[in-house]
Amino acid sequence: MGQRAVIYARVSTSDQSCARQVAELTAFAQRSGYELLDVFKESASGTSSNRAVRNKVLDLAQARRIDAVLVSELSRWGRSTQDLLETLNRLAGWKVSVVAMNGMTFELDSPHGRMMATFLAGDLPPRIRAIQKESLFL
Repeated sequence: MGQRAVIYARVSTSDQSCARQVAELTAFAQRSGYELLDVFKESASGTSSNRAVRNKVLDLAQARRIDAVLVSELSRWGRSTQDLLETLNRLAGWKVSVVAMNGMTFELDSPHGRMMATFLAGDLPPRIRAIQKESLFL
């Protein structure tokens, strides 16, 4: 049996669906050998640090009932660099990893892991949003 994992899927608005994220993450979990315990879906802004469903996942992690949180991409877990690093640090303290579907694991117990999480959380999402906005006008 593999690591105990939950899926955390988030969309920003109530008119969006988590279905694609959940389907892709479920297949990823099966391919990767995770023991999938539950699926958590949330419709909330990623900039908010107080999200009820994400807090349930954090409670499971603190109780040491899971080993990994599977997300489609790091921005689904959090968009604010400060919040992201704070929650990743809390999870690391409980020996829980956040694993993106591309296979990248965000663990803050190594300098490399902290650097990658900081870069992807702080630098990449604003650049992606700028590109998306620019492409609307092409």
